[in-house]
Amino acid sequence: MGNKSSLFLRNEEIAQIQEETGFTPNQIERLYSRFTSLDRNDCGTLSREDLMRIPELAINPLCERIVHSFFAESNDDRVNFRQFMNVLAHFRPLRDNKQSKLNSREEKLKFAFKMYDLDDDGVISRDELLSILHMMVGANISQDQLVSIAERTILEADLCCQGKISFEDFCKALDRTDVDQKMSIRFLN
Repeated sequence: MGNKSSLFLRNEEIAQIQEETGFTPNQIERLYSRFTSLDRNDCGTLSREDLMRIPELAINPLCERIVHSFFAESNDDRVNFRQFMNVLAHFRPLRDNKQSKLNSREEKLKFAFKMYDLDDDGVISRDELLSILHMMVGANISQDQLVSIAERTILEADLCCQGKISFEDFCKALDRTDVDQKMSIRFLN
């Protein structure tokens, strides 16, 4: 299965993707193989449904938000291999201080912030935080407890006292967090 018409990437494409993302040529080829196996329509792009079929992703409570992130740069609700790789690059761990723009601390924080900013207005509101918390814990915590957590989080993180969390507030709240370790996936060579 997968895209039979284009089983291999050209060396120039691999070099460009390596430059943009920091992945090794071997990792790029492995991820291309996975990409083509997800492309059940053999069209060279993936749909939301294609990504939702990834078992490891499907069990994540934030699956919908993660899948949404793949389409942030897409105009037609399809994602090509390069767009796919650019999103995955946010999760590439830093090694030997080899950092691409996409896996820098700031870019990882921007990516995480967008998970919470449901309406893409540049701030996280109480209702957005409440929605994300609900996705993460489901019915395991009462609505009153979730509201309390959301309100307390905004109270502690909101440095400008606007009742919302800005990106700057978000970064400051995560100042002592090892973002690289928390937002890294080990990609096989």
